[in-house]
Amino acid sequence: MAILDILHFPDTRLRTKAKSVAKVDDAIRQTVKNMFETMYAAPGIGLAATQVNIHHRIIVIDVSSDQNEPLCLINPELVARDGEEEMEEGCLSVPGYYETVRRAERIRVCALNEAGESFTLEADGLLAVCIQHEIDHLDGKLFVDYLSPLKRNRIRTKLEKQSRQEAQTARETSPAI
Repeated sequence: MAILDILHFPDTRLRTKAKSVAKVDDAIRQTVKNMFETMYAAPGIGLAATQVNIHHRIIVIDVSSDQNEPLCLINPELVARDGEEEMEEGCLSVPGYYETVRRAERIRVCALNEAGESFTLEADGLLAVCIQHEIDHLDGKLFVDYLSPLKRNRIRTKLEKQSRQEAQTARETSPAI
């Protein structure tokens, strides 16, 4: 397995709409394993393939406190939404920022598992929010898109500055060849 690099906002690759997985094969299963390893190491509770620059419709989730309930959804499709709730969200691609987002309270999603078998899942609470958040990633949407333009631009500016500072520090501390 391998830990993958997570793209950070405002990287334009995060806006790529992911393509459906045509066939769940060993390569897809390896991607799923790598995504779980990356998500747990981050640490996070959800990760979409788009976030690691893989543009297939794959998400991995584990909202359990013990990280022992892994859930993989390949080609997820929201087929029902009900109610509305607000919950504070964060994102591995927008590190250090948390904002309240309004989403459906209950959902039904159809997907394939790692074996390529179709299943339907009904979810509410944190799991429902997490699934909706990760499906947004597959559609090229980020949770900051639910914020006002002012808040979104402030976050963008701070993350761009932080990225420049990290790059400068890396250049200054790299050994000369």
